This record gives sequence, C-alpha cells and structure tokens, in this order.
Amino acid sequence: MATEDAALGKLAADSPEAARVLADFAERNESLRQAIPAMAAAVELIVDVVRKGEIVFLCGNGGSFADAMHIKGELGKSFERARPLHDQAVLARLADLPMGERLAEHLEVGIPAVVLGESHALATAYANDRDPILVMAQDLLGFICRGSRGVLLGLSTSGQSRNVVAAMSLARAYAIPVIGLTGPRSSLMGDVADVLIQAPGATTAQIQEGHLCIYHALCQAIEASLFDGGKR
Repeated sequence: MATEDAALGKLAADSPEAARVLADFAERNESLRQAIPAMAAAVELIVDVVRKGEIVFLCGNGGSFADAMHIKGELGKSFERARPLHDQAVLARLADLPMGERLAEHLEVGIPAVVLGESHALATAYANDRDPILVMAQDLLGFICRGSRGVLLGLSTSGQSRNVVAAMSLARAYAIPVIGLTGPRSSLMGDVADVLIQAPGATTAQIQEGHLCIYHALCQAIEASLFDGGKR
C-alpha cells in the first residue's frame, strides 16, 4: 500500500487527474491493485513521450494484437475527454480550404500510435524474405533508424512471445523506453522491460481480462494528463 501511495503521489505532482483515475481503478479492482506502481510509471513514460511529439509503438500477438489495436483506437481520438482541434493557425488556414469548416468542427486531437505488424504488405514480404520472428522489429526499425523516437508497449500474456521480445530488444538498443504488459510469471519480457505491468491469472483468458482493465485505465490516465477538456 505504501508503494502504491508513493507512486500515485509522484504521478499526482504532474497530473492530479491521472492519479485520481488510477486511485479509482485500484478501489474497483482489488485483484489488480498490485499493478498500480507500474501503471503509474507507464503513464509518466507515455505522457512524456507524447508531449515531445513522439510515437507510442504497440505490439502483440492474437488477442494481444487485437488489444494493441484497441489501445490505438482509444489513443487516436477522444476516449472520455473532449479533444477539440485548438491550433489557431491551422484553424485559420482551414477556413479557406475545401471541407475546412467540417474538419475544424469534427476533428479531435489524437495521440500518435503505431501497431507493429499492422501493415500486411510489409509483414508478409519480410516474413517471406527474411525471418518471420523479426517482423515487428523490422517494422519498428523503419521508424527509429532515421531518428524517430517514442515508447514501446509490448503485450504478451506469457511474456515469452519471441517477436514481441525482439521488438523490445531493438527498442532498448536504440534507447527507447519499453513497457511490458504480461501475466504473473517471470519472463523474457520482464528481463527487457523498463516498466513491467503484470496481471494475475492462471489462463490466457484470465490474464487478458486483466489486461483490458489495465489498459483502459492507462488510456484514461494518459488522456487526463494531456487534455484539459471536460468529459464528453
């Protein structure tokens, strides 16, 4: 409990709203409460990256790939809070362009997120030509080898997924922070991650149920840190 309080107190110094999100999560999810310190650290990492204009990279397999896509959806548009387009220079230029009024009225500020392996053309070509296990690492390399930076969130219920671990290792080699979302056991991902969030569970389905609750709370807290708008 002391570790949880310390983590929330540190997060609250930057974003009281984000700390409140995680405190409420802890109250509603007793079985996941032990993950709060790592969740708070993950929020701080991701928010720092986004404020610098950098990218949130996501990767996983099967259900975890679907979870990565889900996370991208929550980050890319408003989740719970209003995110109006507020750049006055852009709004002024839009006023003189086709569809400008509609764009200004309806667009929402997004958080840049990329799901590794999402491009089937790249994934299948690289898998055929080189090494299928390294598809996600190759996708990541295309962004970071020319200077793009960000943070990588890898999802795996076992923590042993070799393609996810490969992408995480590449990120570490390029000094990009790595977050792992796994199950309760020790794993390769745990050896690589800067921040490791572990969900309890004896089966893949049970662990993924925890992952859903955890990443929804992460998305809520990240949004609360970055956007002042009220709940939509």
